[in-house]
Amino acid sequence: MATTNDLKNGMVLRIDNQLWSIVEFQHVKPGKGPAFVRTKMKNVLSGKIIDRTLNAGVKVETATVDRRDMQYLYNDGSDFIFMDLETYEQVLVSPETVGDAANFLLENQEVIIASNEGTVLFVELPASVVLEITYTEPGLQGDRSNAGTKPATVQTGYEIQVPLFLNQGDKVKVDTRTGDYVSRVTD
Repeated sequence: MATTNDLKNGMVLRIDNQLWSIVEFQHVKPGKGPAFVRTKMKNVLSGKIIDRTLNAGVKVETATVDRRDMQYLYNDGSDFIFMDLETYEQVLVSPETVGDAANFLLENQEVIIASNEGTVLFVELPASVVLEITYTEPGLQGDRSNAGTKPATVQTGYEIQVPLFLNQGDKVKVDTRTGDYVSRVTD
């Protein structure tokens, strides 16, 4: 248990038997009336975001979230298989739980798996990953980095927009939070 004074971004609360992660919060002390805390919370399992107001000093139930470094091994056709780097135990994670992270997962890549009481909540990727372009239309002579973009498919099968000068086989850095091209990577 914690009070509303202990709230922090990223903290996971158990409200109505559901897990909610605090996206942002603000303590408000109006000129008239009692103080309160305005929060924006995200449902850990469904991803739904709600705004909720809590009275100041109220006790809220916190949930213990275990974050472990794991390595992505492979997709067996129905589930994603991860291995704990300390115990070498393998964990099966459903595609619904992995979600959009599947667009950036490469075999042997290290990720953080968050779980609560044995249930995997989400997969946390690094901020950016390096992926190879497997297909894109060839660039034309005179194309410049600021001239525009074109679609390109990366090795995970995900399609991103890249500058016109990039070609098939080039490696690019991609932001895993937005799915946007960041930069070209030279070996």
